[in-house]
Amino acid sequence: MKRKLFRSAVAGILAFVLLVGSGTFTKTTHANEVTDWNLDAAILIEASTGKVLYAQNPDALLGIASMTKMMTEYLLLEAVEEGRVSWDDQYSVNDKTFELSQDRALSNVPLRRDMQYSIQELYEAMAIYSANAATIAIAETIAGSEEEFVKMMNEKAAELGLENYNFVNSTGLNNTDMKGYHPEGTGATDENVMSARATAKLAHSLITEFPEVLETSSIPTKTFREGTDDAIEMDNWNFMLPSLVFGYEGVDGLKTGTTDFAGYTFTGTAKRGDMRLISVVMNATDENGVGSYAARFGATADLFDYGFNNFSMQEIVPANYTVEGQETLPVGKGKEDSVAIESKDPIHMVVSNGQEEAYKPVLQLDEGLLNEAGELTAPIEKGEVVGSLTVDLGDDSLGFLDENSASSVHVDVVTTEGVEKANWFVLSMRAIGGFFGNVWDTVTSTVKGWF
Repeated sequence: MKRKLFRSAVAGILAFVLLVGSGTFTKTTHANEVTDWNLDAAILIEASTGKVLYAQNPDALLGIASMTKMMTEYLLLEAVEEGRVSWDDQYSVNDKTFELSQDRALSNVPLRRDMQYSIQELYEAMAIYSANAATIAIAETIAGSEEEFVKMMNEKAAELGLENYNFVNSTGLNNTDMKGYHPEGTGATDENVMSARATAKLAHSLITEFPEVLETSSIPTKTFREGTDDAIEMDNWNFMLPSLVFGYEGVDGLKTGTTDFAGYTFTGTAKRGDMRLISVVMNATDENGVGSYAARFGATADLFDYGFNNFSMQEIVPANYTVEGQETLPVGKGKEDSVAIESKDPIHMVVSNGQEEAYKPVLQLDEGLLNEAGELTAPIEKGEVVGSLTVDLGDDSLGFLDENSASSVHVDVVTTEGVEKANWFVLSMRAIGGFFGNVWDTVTSTVKGWF
């Protein structure tokens, strides 16, 4: 109950200060340009394309605190999908999870020694309340021990193509706070670290592959063990959920994190219309260098405002598009000597408002399909992929989250009809015609040379 009263008091104080307009808790709204935030790093991306809209020191290795739990969520949801873990599986509390869970200052739901807990309720405690012992219980269920789970975390990070990361535990706690129970093979003072870009990429992978995570991360409050003597109200630490004190329209996730080492961090996501944004802010402080909830949520709100106010999803290139001057490809050994080509699908991309015309379509042919004369060789099927269409990003230096995301602005270019191979007689006549044509060209050139 002390934890509950403390959280309620904090929320009340924040709400009051926001209402009276204290400079300490200012929040810039409807930002149309990037402002100078007191952050060690930040990044903003559009989720469907992975397009980076803003980046500040995105590749620095920094503490991530409980944003770590996004990896634990990923591995759990993957294990459930693959049938290795069930939501109804029961976890039996051991000395480690019991002792850690009794420390409410570490963000926990207390677990009883003589109780079993379902993976479902442990997952909700982790995703909503950032409960640390519950997170370790999940790690032990999946891998047998937290030590083995940490190995899985780092292996999955490599598999996802993350760079600049190191996981030492499943929760994001500093190992010093784990009462001697930190995973074997890690240092007593170690803490999980990632870059803002790697953190955004993890979040992007999580909500893309397991969008159901947002159903839980968007729950503002829920009772743990409702109807029992252990019932505890779990208030979501993400105060940007629309009904909470820093409520922001469209926010439905994702994970906060706070330690002395990492400072106030937050990976947020919000959707408005057909555009979803993912942001990461790391070690957010106010103008006096003091970390706070208001600093991280205020900076995140500014990032979201910047994204939603200045960018939109646009159809840059329609389906069935043909590049001027490259509407056809020559065909060798076919009944026709050329074939029409066009893009198969449209290209959608998030663009800065009013800059739609700055992106130019670029045709990239598959050189491996062309002979030395630059021709396709018959026979050719209708709808055969002969290359791709992309867009020239011009002087856009931010690019995409990774190469896989960049492929979102590539669509196939296909033939619009089939071309049959010409029969031997036609090919022979063409060869003869070509021979005499060459002879005639030689003769005329020679005769012209006489005069």
